[in-house]
Amino acid sequence: MGQEWQDKKDEEIVKLIQSGRVELFKLLIKRYEGKIGRYARKFLYNRDDINDVLQEIFIKTYINIKSFDTARKFSPWIYRIAHNELVNALKKNKKKLLPLLGLDIFLPYNISREDSFNKENDLRDIKKIINRCLDQLEPKYREPIVLYYVEGQSYKEIADIMQIPVSTVGVRIKRGKQAMKDIYKKLNK
Repeated sequence: MGQEWQDKKDEEIVKLIQSGRVELFKLLIKRYEGKIGRYARKFLYNRDDINDVLQEIFIKTYINIKSFDTARKFSPWIYRIAHNELVNALKKNKKKLLPLLGLDIFLPYNISREDSFNKENDLRDIKKIINRCLDQLEPKYREPIVLYYVEGQSYKEIADIMQIPVSTVGVRIKRGKQAMKDIYKKLNK
């Protein structure tokens, strides 16, 4: 797969796959393997579990690619498949969710600025605090926060992935951030 495919949109590539160019599916895997893997690591502990789920996600994507409507955006569609597979994996394995979010989700100032915290130890400690807060957060709030702040999905894309109204996404992110602040306060008493 050469450079000529780098500038193509996902939806254009899917159209070609749907018309019989199945070898182009490798491009989608290449584009999404890291993103979906990062997303899966926010919820599963075990590397083997993550790899199994990733494989299942791409198998389901391949099997169902003919049903994808290329007039829509591909990213929320594949994230929805990932969401469903992660939920299934969590139910099957009955594992605890593992949150690993970025730093500036709920604190009142931008802690990701280099001049705020110059030492790696400080950043590591803050990540631990955020992870502990997220660990106590209900999954219905945790997932939209992860999708928005870590994966960079829009509210509309999150709504498509989670199959909830856009307004509910906003409410869940707002409530999740508030719940994290409350948890943070309790941890520091």
